[in-house]
Amino acid sequence: MNEVVRRGYFPNDEKEFSGIAVQKLHKAGCDLYYLINQGYPIKGTSVFVGNHYLLSERQRLALVRAISPEKSIELRRRKEIKSGLENSIIHIDGFNTIITLEIAFSASTLLKCMDGTIRDLAGLRGTYRLIDKTNLAIMGIGEVLEVKKIKKAVFYLDAPVSNSGKLKERIVQLLEPFSFEVQVEVTHNVDAVLEMLDYVVTSDAIILDKCTSWVNLTKEIIERKVGCYPYINLNLRC
Repeated sequence: MNEVVRRGYFPNDEKEFSGIAVQKLHKAGCDLYYLINQGYPIKGTSVFVGNHYLLSERQRLALVRAISPEKSIELRRRKEIKSGLENSIIHIDGFNTIITLEIAFSASTLLKCMDGTIRDLAGLRGTYRLIDKTNLAIMGIGEVLEVKKIKKAVFYLDAPVSNSGKLKERIVQLLEPFSFEVQVEVTHNVDAVLEMLDYVVTSDAIILDKCTSWVNLTKEIIERKVGCYPYINLNLRC
């Protein structure tokens, strides 16, 4: 695996997520935030706002992923676990977490969202392949969980996604030396499983709204392993 791959990299992002473009995105985000808090559905409203501000498809996707209703933001904040992970069992949304970290190690576009999570614009769409950043992502997870002295990490991978079996093997191989127990489940409905659990690691908004509790682990790994990341800051104060 010698090829260098920048997961999530789009050349136009440098134009669409910098300078005046970001200022326009912030204005559009505040409009979207206001409207969804009045009860308008985010899907149709994002189309309306995107058309008004002449946003690109990636800019519109960024707004949809970053902006949430105030009720959802408060709910997620109440359920976030910020300390006391020692001897706990952590449930990890595998593709969601690893892909975001691969993007971070690729220095590609990541969003700082209103609920405090870090989200990407890559999209899975049923296909995935291991890249040169995959090991960095998995080891980053392992090293931070080791510091936190957890008891067990359970990874959940979507069975229909290509190379889920290979990713399972890589996770088990790389995390074997760590002191915590590692388990990898390849299942057909990861979301449904995680929605019922606590100590969940994901940025998926639907899972965050339904799970018992969650850990913002991806953000902490990026802070520890990458440092001051140039996020597109859509954690707006409208």
